[in-house]
Formats: sequence, structure tokens, C-alpha cells
Amino acid sequence: MIELVDLTKRFKQNEAVKKLNMFIEKGEIVGLLGPNGAGKSTAISMMSSLVEPTRGDVRFNNKSILKNPAPLRKIVGMVPQEIALYDDLTAEENLQFFGRIYRLKGTELKRKIDEVLEQIGLIDRRKQVVAKFSGGMKRRLNIGVAMLHDPALMIMDEPAVGIDPQSRNYILETVKRLNEERQMTVLYTSHYMEEVELLCDRIYIMDQGNLIASGTKEEIKQILSAEKTISIKTNRLNDRFIAMLQENPTINQVIAGESEVVITVPKEVNMFPKLISLADEAELELNSVNVQNPTLEDVFLHLTGRALRD
Repeated sequence: MIELVDLTKRFKQNEAVKKLNMFIEKGEIVGLLGPNGAGKSTAISMMSSLVEPTRGDVRFNNKSILKNPAPLRKIVGMVPQEIALYDDLTAEENLQFFGRIYRLKGTELKRKIDEVLEQIGLIDRRKQVVAKFSGGMKRRLNIGVAMLHDPALMIMDEPAVGIDPQSRNYILETVKRLNEERQMTVLYTSHYMEEVELLCDRIYIMDQGNLIASGTKEEIKQILSAEKTISIKTNRLNDRFIAMLQENPTINQVIAGESEVVITVPKEVNMFPKLISLADEAELELNSVNVQNPTLEDVFLHLTGRALRD
């Protein structure tokens, strides 16, 4: 349905997206994952024809959209990262305004507004001014705006960021329902691993403008199939213990937190006796040592050495 070919965007000396190649099949939910500043928003701005690439191409149904974006624009619903609503209008008035931009009118527009308000759970708030909405309600209305014209492709740029858990779960369930009931294709960008893992059929991981991994969740986790992750909690971490872990040639990676340190080691290695010895030497008491199955976040740390929320 959509294909990006060597897509590149340069802003002066900064290359925000570097030769990005990816595809989205009709009817699937694809996750675009990465930390803030990874290039996700720039990539989807080019994909949706809002920003012209420096090099490369965006193809919709095997035709370039660079000179003729109209066929793609007709079938795309865009949910931006920043709230795009008029605070001094009611929920219904916002939907009326954006519906007219989509060239909906009359009874068709009224029907779609009723349908969308029902789907996003705001039917009883239709006459309320958006300025009085909570952050979660604004996010839901933002999604409702993008749904008005029954898009075949929904592009969602971190639609659940900065809201309460209840609203976040509602949004995630809405995305799943749209995909299942309407076979709507969804590109979902996020820097929250759990959202992408819950929703997505396939995942692309970006960092610093580069595509660093792609595949199904299980395929990506296989990157760490030869390693295991061990979480170590102590009564108090100290620099000596962390330094000894970092100097140990068996340990591939060390990620230190306030009271926990996470290491990756070859799958066949039994680190437990060595960890006890190192803790004794550093005069620490081990509270727990847990071997964990690889997660998407473990893969990201392995590939970049940085946490997703850095």
C-alpha cells in the first residue's frame, strides 16, 4: 500500500532521516518505534506528503506521490503529536469544521459526526467547549477528526502521549477496533514499547535518523536470542560494583539505574556465582537477581545503548 524508498530529509547540516526504506501492507498495524528525536515525525510528515523529501520517494499503490499527492491525501487520516483542535469551539463544532475540509456536508456530515462521537466516547460532551476537556478527551477528539472521512490509512504520531492511563487504554482499544472492524491500515508511532507491542503486526525501529531493525515482534526479539538479560537489585548501588560489572569480559552490556542494574550476557553463561562474588567484593547485599526473557526494550538497548525515553 505504502512504500518508502531511500527516503532522506536534511535540514541544513542535520540529516533527520537517512535513506529510510519501509513498507506498509493494506490492513496491518505497523509500529514506528524510537526515542524522541529519532526522526519518526519527520518520516511520517514525508510519508503523508506534508514535507518534501531531500531525496528518495514515497510510493502509494506503486505510484510516486511526490508530484501528485492527491490520491494519497484522500485516503489518509492524520493524528498529529500536538493537539490540533480549536479550544473555543465545541466538540461538535470542531468536527463540523474539519468535516467541511474533508468536503463532507449536509446529512452525510451530521451522520459521520454522530458516528464518530459515539466511537470516541464523547457523544454526551458534543456541546461542551473543548477548552474544558481533559487531555485524554482532547486526544480522543483529535482521533475523531481523523476518522471523519473513513480513511483507509490512519497515521498516528504518538496519539497517547501525556494522558492518564484510562484514556490511553481507550485510545489503544479504539485503534485495535478500527483495524479489526474496518480493516483500517494504521501506522502507529511511539516511544512507548508496551503500546507498540500490544498493537502492532510489524515494527520498525529508528534511532538518529537511521532504521536499525525491522520485523515482527518475535523476529526483533530474536536479535537477542544468543543473549539473556539479568536484572540485579541491591540494597544500594555503588560505583565500584558497576565498574566491576563493566570491566567483566563476559558481560556484554551494563545499564545502571538508581537501585537496579541490568546486564546482558551470553545465554549459556551462569553468572550467579560471579555476581555474588562481585557483590561481596563491593560490600553490597543482593536483594534479587532475575533472568528475564528478551523484550523489545532490551533489543533497543542492545542496538543503541540508550533507553527509549532518553
